[in-house]
Amino acid sequence: MALFSFGISYKTAPVSIREKVAFSTEQIVEFVLALKQADIADEAVVVSTCNRTEVYLTSSEFNRADALNWLTKIHGVNSEKLNDCLYFYSESESVRHVMQVACGLDSMVLGEPQILGQLKQAYAVADQHRFIGGPLSKLFQMTFSVAKDVRTNTEIGESAVSVAFAAVSLAKQIFADLAKAKVLLVGAGETTELVARHLYDSGARELTVANRSVQRAESLANEFNAHVSTLSQIPDLLTEVDIVVSSTASTLPLIGKGMVENAIKQRRNRPIFMVDLAVPRDIETQVNDIDNIYLYTVDDLQGIVQRNQKKRLVAAEQAQQIIEVEIENYQLWLKSLESVDYVRSYRAQAEQIKNTLLQRALNQLEQGADAQKIVTELSNKLTNQLVHTPTVALKVAASAEDKSNIEFLAEHLGVNPE
Repeated sequence: MALFSFGISYKTAPVSIREKVAFSTEQIVEFVLALKQADIADEAVVVSTCNRTEVYLTSSEFNRADALNWLTKIHGVNSEKLNDCLYFYSESESVRHVMQVACGLDSMVLGEPQILGQLKQAYAVADQHRFIGGPLSKLFQMTFSVAKDVRTNTEIGESAVSVAFAAVSLAKQIFADLAKAKVLLVGAGETTELVARHLYDSGARELTVANRSVQRAESLANEFNAHVSTLSQIPDLLTEVDIVVSSTASTLPLIGKGMVENAIKQRRNRPIFMVDLAVPRDIETQVNDIDNIYLYTVDDLQGIVQRNQKKRLVAAEQAQQIIEVEIENYQLWLKSLESVDYVRSYRAQAEQIKNTLLQRALNQLEQGADAQKIVTELSNKLTNQLVHTPTVALKVAASAEDKSNIEFLAEHLGVNPE
């Protein structure tokens, strides 16, 4: 059985195609069962996320045309459009690819950790339905180990590489425990949602969403069990919150110097960490002149992101070195399986010879034949049949005057010529 993988990702296909090739859990089960029932795949794991759909399988024979045919068949997509987006790997290329994916080296955000969890989930589905249990299972177990090694021994996930992540990373430096901090999110767009998710994952629970559209604010707030307010309530909220992150489409600042000065007085100079991710700005630049106010703009965060991206690139190179070592280890493991198969086959052959001769001897004993004669005949025939193949190999090597092969056979057969 050989290893193959194929699929599409954000690198090769727009979302209009990715969404058509995405698998539900039910479709994954249906797809793999069809492959197995057609004797095409021995093992299979299907990974389906918003950024990629990939299939990993072991098969005696499989090619890119087969992959295109199966994806087209299961999803009913245009084969020509899918053909332009489809990538196909085999053997060590497949091993390298799945390890790069697990380590976040193939992700839209270099080093992001979410894909590892998604791979583990895909593996769990395959394991639950007994779609794996051989070399592919071993590959995924080694892949998870590699990903852990990379995250432990490199800085691939340590540095913030998005402004949203950078904002939350700064907040974690200022506040020892985000669970105790009150957060005000101004705006309810994609950037705010991403910040909210990072904050929530970091332990923040006291969140308030203030937005011009209360309905949109409620939609976002429901995801994080947050409070909802209007923009007009911001002055009052500033007296209570510790962190403010603003990202709206307003053409004029929503938070002015006077508003913040008044809030600081009422807070008795307790500091506020403020992040303005809007362009144009939501928070007046003069706010930064107020004592106990820590204001960062999108430009400040971009500088952090750019420096961190360079760090991650260095970490990615280190991760790739770890991956290359594990690719070789996996190949060595596969070769060890071949030797195990040979040993198992050789032992089975010897066992069959023994059982055949033993049954014949037992039958003769039941018929009253001489026991000593039967035992002698059994031992002679067993010896002759077991040494026949090695003897032929030695004679062939001797006839060809192949000294190295003769010595190899003699050594491993335990022959000590006088």
